[in-house]
Amino acid sequence: MKLVLQLEHIQKYYGNEGNITQAIKDISFSVGQGEFLGIMGASGSGKTTLLNCISTIDTVSAGHIYLDGTAVTDLKPKQLARFRRENLGFIFQDFNLLDTLTLEENISLALTINKTPLEKIGPRVQEIAASLNITDILSKYPYQVSGGQKQRCACARALVCDPKLILADEPTGALDSHSSQMLLSTMQSINDRLGATILMVTHDAFSASYAGRILFLKDGEIFTEIHRGNDTRKTFYDKVLNVLTMLGGGHNDVF
Repeated sequence: MKLVLQLEHIQKYYGNEGNITQAIKDISFSVGQGEFLGIMGASGSGKTTLLNCISTIDTVSAGHIYLDGTAVTDLKPKQLARFRRENLGFIFQDFNLLDTLTLEENISLALTINKTPLEKIGPRVQEIAASLNITDILSKYPYQVSGGQKQRCACARALVCDPKLILADEPTGALDSHSSQMLLSTMQSINDRLGATILMVTHDAFSASYAGRILFLKDGEIFTEIHRGNDTRKTFYDKVLNVLTMLGGGHNDVF
């Protein structure tokens, strides 16, 4: 399996002399092409810091991050912005859609910023919208559609530039249970059908059960990892809960 993401001995410190916090102690792992990886851990475990470092929003204090062979940790600030645009897709908890643009314009904006030829933008948006079943609402504005439809639009925006890696930060956090289930099914679908490589940070066992593999963080280190393999989602969900119990985290029984 081709590796899309490699982390080698990542460390992250905050603060200054006399008051230093080590958010990430020593984390190494890799993500294969087409994998759906979940990252879980209690507040303060380092999962958000880790996501920020992978997404180039934050820099590491030590170690190396490689995305599709490029040493992200060696890029200059100007190179980073372009690298992020061309290689990463983001799915945020609060959608981050622009209210003054239609859904179609929201999705095509990333292509415009990447200087995609005008004649290619329309067909690409239609193609990705069809795969997410939102073609009929493209002319609407974000305030005219449901939360689930907004989030599918956000998925389309994340996918439209064909990124090497999609980063999802608590993607179901702002959704009700029905919309959450729809979004997670959509994410599983773009992983299965389109081969999208997804890294999702979540505190929610139900969301995590859609992933193929989960890393659990504790105090800035990897506590353990589990693989779904041929398990049903219900069986995998139970395994997630068992690890969370070992970690001392509470849960809601949603099955």
